[in-house]
Amino acid sequence: MDQPAPDKRSRKRQIARETLERYTGSAPDLFQPYVLLTNFQLYAERFAAGAGRSSQRGSAMSAAHDPSAGISLVCFGIGSPNAALIVDVLTAVEPRALLFLGLCGGLSAKHRVGDFFLPTAAIRDDGASHHYLPERVPALPYFLIQRHLSLELDRRGLTCRHGIIHTTGYRFWEFDQSFREVLLAERARAIDMETAAVFAVGFALGLRVGALLLISDLPLTEEGIKTRRSSRAVFDKFTDIHLDVGLSSLLQIQKESG
Repeated sequence: MDQPAPDKRSRKRQIARETLERYTGSAPDLFQPYVLLTNFQLYAERFAAGAGRSSQRGSAMSAAHDPSAGISLVCFGIGSPNAALIVDVLTAVEPRALLFLGLCGGLSAKHRVGDFFLPTAAIRDDGASHHYLPERVPALPYFLIQRHLSLELDRRGLTCRHGIIHTTGYRFWEFDQSFREVLLAERARAIDMETAAVFAVGFALGLRVGALLLISDLPLTEEGIKTRRSSRAVFDKFTDIHLDVGLSSLLQIQKESG
């Protein structure tokens, strides 16, 4: 992606700050140095309740802030365009680290719903990140963030899977045999709709970005495809621990960063 001239950078930053406030309902000065990103409003509500505050809603997203912990959370919705947008506009508040808390489908016979997944790389079938980086550039997380997440999961005795994730904008791929065969050929171990965009845009814009994903379904089996009932069960059982691991890891990153 071409870098804008200094006056254009200043103008972009101004517009980005306005966009961030308009979309999230939060003034830029409220954003803390460490930011959690998520797809789901329940996470924002639980985070806000733990901080003794309320989640604020803008025109398209919501946000909550905990100044005592130095952490904000943004619920940006579903899909790579939204993921790319929020990472881009957050550059205007210069976060020190971004951590994506998302859900993914497990593609290995060893996976179980409720396992955590730490992506080592993401296949960029997302439809958004090509605006920021050439297609040949891999989508990778910031290693030290993933390391802290791995250590935290190990400390708690939680099952952690690793591997490549395929990020796609194709929602009902489960019913497309040719797409399923591509996944098998790639040896992807998980699939979602945001991670590659979060990684690639973060890298392009010089941000430290990581991801802690929860395996919410096993979509290569017919009985494993996510339904309204199974999705509700996952949220009821795993939301709090997912959020807590993310928060604890960010706090440890802060501590080591001084």
